[in-house]
Amino acid sequence: MKISKFQNFYSFCFPFRSTFSMSSLEEPLGLDTLPSLSTIDRLHGFSSNGCRPRGEVIGMGNCWIEGRDCSTSNSCEDDFEEYGRESFTWRKQMKDASQCDIPNCRTSSPGRNHALYGTGCASQYLSNHLCNSYCTAKDARDIKNKFFKGIPKYVKIVEVGPRDGLQNEKNIVPTSVKVELIHRLVSSGLSVVEATSFVSPKWVPQLADAKDVIEAVRNLEDARLPVLTPNLKGFEAAVAAGAKEVAIFASASESFSKSNINCSIEESLSRYRAVTHAARKLSIPVRGYVSCVIGCPVEGLIPPSKVAHVAKELHEMGCSEISLGDTIGVGTPGTVLLMLEAVMAVVPVEKLAVHFHDTYGQSLPNILVSLQLGISAVDSSVAGLGGCPYAKGASGNVATEDVVYMLNGLGIKTDVDLGKLLQAGEFISKHLGRSSGSKTAVALSRVTADASKI
Repeated sequence: MKISKFQNFYSFCFPFRSTFSMSSLEEPLGLDTLPSLSTIDRLHGFSSNGCRPRGEVIGMGNCWIEGRDCSTSNSCEDDFEEYGRESFTWRKQMKDASQCDIPNCRTSSPGRNHALYGTGCASQYLSNHLCNSYCTAKDARDIKNKFFKGIPKYVKIVEVGPRDGLQNEKNIVPTSVKVELIHRLVSSGLSVVEATSFVSPKWVPQLADAKDVIEAVRNLEDARLPVLTPNLKGFEAAVAAGAKEVAIFASASESFSKSNINCSIEESLSRYRAVTHAARKLSIPVRGYVSCVIGCPVEGLIPPSKVAHVAKELHEMGCSEISLGDTIGVGTPGTVLLMLEAVMAVVPVEKLAVHFHDTYGQSLPNILVSLQLGISAVDSSVAGLGGCPYAKGASGNVATEDVVYMLNGLGIKTDVDLGKLLQAGEFISKHLGRSSGSKTAVALSRVTADASKI
C-alpha cells in the first residue's frame, strides 16, 4: 500500500503507535485529536535515532525533497542551506551528529523526485539536523518564542451572532429562536454575548423585538449581555428593559458614518459622550466600536491615523473596551498591523479588541497578527453569521467555531466548549435553512457523517 506524507508525518511524530490505519480517504481530525502547540513539546522527548525513518517509512517528517538530483555529495546540503536562508535560520548543533545506526544506508532510489534517508547524499546531516532542531526542548521553546511571543494565554471571545449576525437576515427570526440561541451560546462557555440592538425598527426590522429579547435573557448567570445603543434614546430604552451593559459605534469613514447612522464622525462622537455620561452615572459599562478600520465601500482605504483618532476619542470618553472592526473584510495582516500600531500608540492594548469580517478569507491570519501584538479580545459570530446592511459586499463575521479551533491549536485558553458551540451553530443554521459558514463546523460534520457509516 502506498504510504502518504501525512501517514509518514504521523509516524514521525508518534512512533509509539504500533499501527496506523486510514480509510481510502484520509480522515480529517475529530474533536478528540485537535492539533495544538503541545505537539511541539512532545517532539523533544525523542532521540535523533528515534526520529530517523525506518525502512520505507519516508516523507514529510523526514526531509522530503522533491525535484532534486542528489547524485553529488553536497547538493542536498546546499539546497537545505538555501531553504534555511529563505525561511528559517536553522541553528548549528553544539555536537556533531551521531553516526547512522542503519547498515548500508543509501538513498531509496536514484534520480529526481525521491525521498532521502540514511547517510547517503548528506542525508545524515539532513536527518540529524532536522531531528535535533525539532526534538530538543530548547529548540521547541525557540520555535514558540519566535512565532508566538506576546500571544496571550487567554483570549476573551465576544460573541456577536445574535445581534451583528442576525441583523441582516431578510426573514424575521422569531424571538424564541433568538433567546434559545443566546442560551446555547452562554452554555458553551462564552462569557460575553451581544444580545441585540436598541435601534429604530424602521432601519433594522430584524431587531424590533430587542425589548422582549433582553427581558428574556437578562437574568442569565455567568455571562455579560451587552446591547447596541446608537444614541441616548436607545440607551434609555435598553436600561428600561434591563440591559446591564451597552455598546456604541462610530466609524473611521466619514461617508460610512453618514450612510450608517446619518451623521458625521464628530456628530456621532458628540452623541456618544452623552451616552457614556449617562452610563457612568448608573455604573453601566460601555463598549465602543470603530467600523471601517481598514477600508470603506465608498472611500476606499482608510488611513490608520483616522482610526486612531476615533479610538482615542472613545477611550477618553470612558469606553471600557474598543473593538476595531474591518467592516467590509478587506484587511490583510499587513494593513491590520499598521492600523493596530497607530491605535496602540494612543489606546492601551488591554483596552482593544478586533472584529473581522471574512470577505476575503483573511480573518484568521488577521486575528493571529493581532494576538502577536498583544490583543486578547476577539469578536466573532457563531456559524459565521453576519454582514453589515450598509456595507455593500460585506460577508459574514469570522465564525466563532473557527476562531476557537485555531486558539485551541495555539494552546490558548478560551473556556469555550467547542462541541456545545458547534451545536449552537447547527441550531441557528437549521432554522435559517442553510449550511453553517464555519469551515470547522463543516469539516467536523463530515467526520461525524463518515463515522456513522462505519
